[in-house]
Amino acid sequence: MPENRELPPAATARVVPLGDAALTMEFGDRIDPEIHLRVKRFCAALEAGPLPQGVEEWAPAFASVTLWYDPEKISHAALAHFVAGLSNAAPPEEKAGACHEIPFCRDEDFAPDLAELAELGGLTPEAYIEEFSALVFEVYMLGFQPGFAYLGGLPEKLSAPRLTTPRKIVPARSLAVADLMCAAYPFASPGGWRLIGRTPAPLFDPANPTRPALLAPGDRVRWREIDRAAYQRLESQRGAGDFDARNPTGGS
Repeated sequence: MPENRELPPAATARVVPLGDAALTMEFGDRIDPEIHLRVKRFCAALEAGPLPQGVEEWAPAFASVTLWYDPEKISHAALAHFVAGLSNAAPPEEKAGACHEIPFCRDEDFAPDLAELAELGGLTPEAYIEEFSALVFEVYMLGFQPGFAYLGGLPEKLSAPRLTTPRKIVPARSLAVADLMCAAYPFASPGGWRLIGRTPAPLFDPANPTRPALLAPGDRVRWREIDRAAYQRLESQRGAGDFDARNPTGGS
């Protein structure tokens, strides 16, 4: 459902130049649900339009939105004036994001950091996963890799700082937590987040022209634990191209 919370009365936004063909609207300087609510409402206003000629695209982050434009069609000053006014206007009704239930397996080879992470919070691995699986996360932004979604909503009890020495290779589709967030790596890469499982879900599909990334800003995610047999079955479906990203639990 769209959120109807009121914004802090003293909230202000700042326009920051970004090269000669982009600018950033900064609504704050930290990861905060109220600040991110302003980000979402500003994006909803952009989506509702109309937009000045020359605005090409925009992308939300934790506390800001960057817009790219054609400087031959609109000047920085004109666009800055437009977005400043838009940020102070009454926000349109937000579109509810999609809700996802995504499976993951926490077998030891998929979750090398789970035991230590649980111990830091005074929990057993089983209790940690039980609490983690009860949470509903919100997609704040995409970044780092195509389809890499930063999910907010992890309580401090279940979180920890990133690893002091990042891994040289994190396996593709690893589920990880760090700094009050969780995420899943669409592709194998270096990374310093703490690994607690792995999902068979296809997080990024370049063959899908309309929505290659499974998750989008504003979506909500709940992680569902599955056993190794279910993981392997869904992994086989993904490899054969039969995995339904709209029903990643396979209906079980």
